[in-house]
Amino acid sequence: MLSTDYVPGSPVWLDLGSPDIDAAARFYGTVFGWTFHAGGPEVGGYGLFQLDGKTVAGGMTVAPDQGPTTWNIYFQTPDANATAAVVRDGGGTVLAEPMDVMELGRMAVFTDPQDAGFAVWQPGTNKGLDTVNVPNALFWVELNTTDVPGALGFYSELFGWGTTAMPMPGGDGAAYTMIHPARKTADEMFGGITPLGPEGVLDRPCWQPYFWVADCDATTAKAADAGGTVRLPPTDMEGIGRFANVADPAGAQFFLMTPSPRE
Repeated sequence: MLSTDYVPGSPVWLDLGSPDIDAAARFYGTVFGWTFHAGGPEVGGYGLFQLDGKTVAGGMTVAPDQGPTTWNIYFQTPDANATAAVVRDGGGTVLAEPMDVMELGRMAVFTDPQDAGFAVWQPGTNKGLDTVNVPNALFWVELNTTDVPGALGFYSELFGWGTTAMPMPGGDGAAYTMIHPARKTADEMFGGITPLGPEGVLDRPCWQPYFWVADCDATTAKAADAGGTVRLPPTDMEGIGRFANVADPAGAQFFLMTPSPRE
């Protein structure tokens, strides 16, 4: 599962671009118990969401004309420049050229050929999030795409991910594609790739974060009371858990998941 033992190709960071980061901080503080620590002018006000003193995400104000309100997922790369070249060769788009972030690391922002946004992080002094795979923190990442085989080919060339097919409940032969870092095993899977849908929940190809919560129904209700919009109400997935999709008050979507107990 997702861990802070970061290797090339694994998710290492996520951040929120929002038109009102203070309002976002209040919302996520209510939903997850996070606190937000704003950065100074040297980092453009970029701040950190923390849980029990450990960083679980970043965030900053992004004006509406600078991009959509969204959660952005970063994957580790040993060379952001080389990754940008592979993105171009594979039919993706470089939205932000590789750049240094002080001594912390080097980043770049892309879209894949189906127009799903993602980013990469070449670590410097900042290796990644302090904590994942615990309640109220990042638990899973998922690509919703209009072309699963095409996306697999693109990201396999980019990161060398391994895959495992998991049969979906219902016995209709459908499978969910799970991904793990190169030279790792399926035990270290961190996410999945799935066809875009169901209709009305996600309206475009995108990467989505899943946050582990102790009670999906209670947290979904809390998010709605705090001004969020429930796009997919709590739903059971046999053997996996109970999940929901929520948009924060500015429209950034994310999933909540209460995993099924494991033997």
